[in-house]
Amino acid sequence: QVQLVESGGGLVQPGGSLTLSCGASGSIFIIPRMGWYRQAPGKQRELVAVITSGASTNYADSVKGRFTISRDNAKNTVLLQMNSLKPEDTAVYYCNALILEVGRTIDYWGQGTQVTVSS
Repeated sequence: QVQLVESGGGLVQPGGSLTLSCGASGSIFIIPRMGWYRQAPGKQRELVAVITSGASTNYADSVKGRFTISRDNAKNTVLLQMNSLKPEDTAVYYCNALILEVGRTIDYWGQGTQVTVSS
């Protein structure tokens, strides 16, 4: 009943910036936590950043100081601002959200958006 849709991926040069967006739609009561994960070719999925409904944040060490996560609770949207991008950031980025619906709580995943950092 709930869907997560990511956008904003693409090709960017090293040192450049990119902003990812993820919106949740459907019958939603509360989204206690939203975040971003990524998976590079041949690598396991890893957490990039998470943010709670109270605006508490947590970042992977590899992106601290370069990425910023934020959310608009009214619009059920989470953003990931990525600066000083490196080739190592190349991956498929997935939006994740813990969503409280009427009568149930479900951990949702988006379809993913490709981010490629290359010269």
